[in-house]
Amino acid sequence: MSVVTIEIPMSLDGVRVDKAVALVADMSRSAVNGLIDEGRIQVDGSTVRNRSTPLACGQELQIDRDPVPARRSPEPDPSVDYGVVHEDADLIVVDKPAGLVVHPGAGHRTGTLVNGLLQRFPDIQSLPAEVGADIDRPGIVHRLDRGTSGLLVVARTPASYRSLVAQLADRHVSRVYRALVLGRVAEDSGVVDAPVGRSVSAPTRMAVSRRGKEARTRYDVEERFTRPAPATLITARLETGRTHQIRVHLSAIGHPVVGDEVYSHGRALPGAVVTRPFLHAYSLALDHPSTGVRTSWHSELPDDLVGQLALLSA
Repeated sequence: MSVVTIEIPMSLDGVRVDKAVALVADMSRSAVNGLIDEGRIQVDGSTVRNRSTPLACGQELQIDRDPVPARRSPEPDPSVDYGVVHEDADLIVVDKPAGLVVHPGAGHRTGTLVNGLLQRFPDIQSLPAEVGADIDRPGIVHRLDRGTSGLLVVARTPASYRSLVAQLADRHVSRVYRALVLGRVAEDSGVVDAPVGRSVSAPTRMAVSRRGKEARTRYDVEERFTRPAPATLITARLETGRTHQIRVHLSAIGHPVVGDEVYSHGRALPGAVVTRPFLHAYSLALDHPSTGVRTSWHSELPDDLVGQLALLSA
């Protein structure tokens, strides 16, 4: 085993964790950053997420340098349930149900959308090697949160993968969501322009942060409700694609998504029946990778969200 554990001496008091590990373990900073990204450095039993975290004299620093076993490609799984609204030789447009994780990761190695896709579209399995992508994400160019339902495009060839990635980077893919938020949104339309990054206090969450990446969300009000409490149905259009962007932005302006226990700060809609965030990716548009023709798809609200709206009134 090559796990090193030391008590931080006074000479390293206040030193950044990445610099300290590089000194202690005689490693390059890039190698240290790789260990941090893999969650293999701990301070006092807690996994380090922020490489600039200062150390304090007396803390216990643990560095795991054991080789990481090679990961196996995800296995096909015929039990995964999802909808397909379009398929051709270049791409697949999926209608993802709420509760389904998009690709394997920590805590979800099986039963993901990717496992289901590999059962029906085995040709995508070779994509990671051909385009330099993660083996757990064959054809995946963007994601939806586990609790979010709706449309997701998946590439089937290296050319379509590169085209879709480029379109997303150029903000040429239109992704529009419908969301029910708490409170009365006063303006009929607006833009939330605020950088989003990892929360300092809770690294598994995102937050509006000056150290975050540029993020813009446009919204338009569809309908306002007053009973059983003020709520507003909106459409939200992503201009960037940061993790949890819509949920973070709407929470930041005081209108968290109904059913979102992570970003609602304890607020809830009285009598709510939804058990996940009321967020649905209902519209997707892009230039087809082969033809260049602008193509769009739409998805109706699923039954659980329709049922929630039926309980509201103006």
